[in-house]
Amino acid sequence: MSLVFWLVGGLILGIVAERLTGGPKAAEVGAPTTATPRRRRRTGRIVAWTSLIVVILLVAASVGGYLWANSIFQQIERVAVSPQLAAGGSSGTNYLLVGSDNGKEGGVQRENVEGARSDTIMVLRVEGGSAKMLSLNRDLWVANPATGENGRLNATYNAGPANLIQAVTENFGIPIHRYIEIDFVSFGGLVDAFGGIKIFFEHPAFDLASGLDVKEAGLVHLDGPQALAFVRSRHYAEVIDGEVVLEGGLPDVNRTQRQQEFLRAIMAEAGTKRNPLTLMSAADKMSTGLRIDDDMTLLDAGRFAWNMGRLDPVTVLLPVTPRTTDGGAAVLDLDQPAATAVLDQFR
Repeated sequence: MSLVFWLVGGLILGIVAERLTGGPKAAEVGAPTTATPRRRRRTGRIVAWTSLIVVILLVAASVGGYLWANSIFQQIERVAVSPQLAAGGSSGTNYLLVGSDNGKEGGVQRENVEGARSDTIMVLRVEGGSAKMLSLNRDLWVANPATGENGRLNATYNAGPANLIQAVTENFGIPIHRYIEIDFVSFGGLVDAFGGIKIFFEHPAFDLASGLDVKEAGLVHLDGPQALAFVRSRHYAEVIDGEVVLEGGLPDVNRTQRQQEFLRAIMAEAGTKRNPLTLMSAADKMSTGLRIDDDMTLLDAGRFAWNMGRLDPVTVLLPVTPRTTDGGAAVLDLDQPAATAVLDQFR
């Protein structure tokens, strides 16, 4: 589309230059007899050639940009989930964002982390000029479509992304139109490609298990490793008036809120970047840490990237109630009827 746009634009520029300079008309009436028409003709040629060069450069940039973007897009791994995706509607688009942690950094298995896992499950709804983000806590107690038994939501991912999509649709009534899986290790590299992100901390904070170490309160600049430590934090502690205070509330809910804050920060950072080399580096890093649904096109991906650069998703909290199963597992149930009112915003 951009190529057609610039070709049409070039044609219009050429016509305008011709009309302004009177090119064909001057040829019809013969050579000018004064210096003024010669200067006018020279100016006209300069305008015409300049317009042509600009159009050629724009066309070349558009074609080159498309070829580069397409080459990056083709590197992204696809997952076969199209039968589980809902048909696109006019009321909005629901993206299922899954944050996975494969337990490796630089090819080395991290201590006490085995295999791949679905640490983060979010639904991002884009509708018109607004967006909202809902975290589906991994400890939510749901029916697993693959087994027919009840279990934690993140356990449905063990049977693959298609089963996770089906679980979200059947248990929460949320149609999923697009699927995007994010490897947080790769996102650490993306953070560094952008020069870091800024997160607000009310108090100094740390987590010995994840490696988070924030010594000052306020808006803090985090590099890739510290951003990952923030996202992974399960034992978040703050230093308040010299005393170490462990985070209260539900750990899983608190962690998902930090992950949402992380995603908002990195999306905001991406939206402010204009340097083509920075964006190219960031896109290349992202391509190695993404998995997308097999129906997604380059245009769909471009639309998602555009929305993420300009929208600031509103966080919507899902009301949940903790309980312990007969088997002794700590899980979360939907707190009704408040949960239904929240889920209706994404249906």
